[in-house]
Amino acid sequence: MKAILCREFGDLSVLKLEEVADPMPGPDQALVRVRACGINFADSIMAAGKYQNQPELPFIPGSEIAGEVVAAAESAPDFAVGDRVMGLPGKGGYAEYVAVDAGRLTRLPDGLSYEAAASFAVTYGTGHVALAHRARLKPGETLLVHGAAGGVGLTAVELGRIMGARVIATAGGPDKLEIARAAGAEEAIDYLTEDIRERVKALTGGRGADVIYDPVGGDVFDASLRCVAFEGRILVIGFAGGRVQQIPANHVMVKNVDIIGVNRPAYDALAPEVSRRSQEALLEWLARGDIRPLVSRTYPLEQAVAALESVVSRRSTGKVVITP
Repeated sequence: MKAILCREFGDLSVLKLEEVADPMPGPDQALVRVRACGINFADSIMAAGKYQNQPELPFIPGSEIAGEVVAAAESAPDFAVGDRVMGLPGKGGYAEYVAVDAGRLTRLPDGLSYEAAASFAVTYGTGHVALAHRARLKPGETLLVHGAAGGVGLTAVELGRIMGARVIATAGGPDKLEIARAAGAEEAIDYLTEDIRERVKALTGGRGADVIYDPVGGDVFDASLRCVAFEGRILVIGFAGGRVQQIPANHVMVKNVDIIGVNRPAYDALAPEVSRRSQEALLEWLARGDIRPLVSRTYPLEQAVAALESVVSRRSTGKVVITP
């Protein structure tokens, strides 16, 4: 089969399209023909050799997929050939086929496209675990979402709206702000031309945001510390801005602020009931039409590196997907 392989750690140029052996499903696994694979910033961290659960070389990136079952082990009786599924293999999605543990697969809801399904689990799962489980976001609270037009940020805007929060979005440029507003943001801040701290303070009567969702880091995190409310919570989702968040303890102490880390995949292994409850809630909202994955662009497998580069450079909006 064709796949994007990482044989050495480095920048995105280390990812190469190659012909490799088809995977074989092991015990409790199903072999899935990949119809769509979601692109995530974490894929670039894996290629650099800096991911928290770093796979050994060589490996195929791609942690969320959708497709159809083409074979299944006898010990995985819940799935049959032809089933439409979405799943979280952890790696291996940048390929035509991937073997996935049956426990990490879910049948696609009726009417959900492969592209939308491959845009669902990581971004919405991260957002829901962060907001509902880690931050315990309450109706009526003010939620500030950074990078609000990107895949992770946009889903947080949607989820915050559903959970009854007042959502303030930050993004770069009017087009991205309009996307965030369409997803449910009541207010929008252009960080290219506006001061985040001043605008948040003005929009909240000087109080600040109760919960701040930060997948960006760097200067954006520094601004968050200056506009978080008393007893507010800042969620550290990632550092797409390039500089990892640095936490000055004196700022945290003065306002009684919680800085909360979010590593959603850790729940699959260490607290699977949290992942299960989150997925059940999300699938219910999906079935009702409350959430609608936004796929902004699809790429063929041969252009997977270009697709990933568009996410890393923060040029993309919504979710970017490859379609082998």
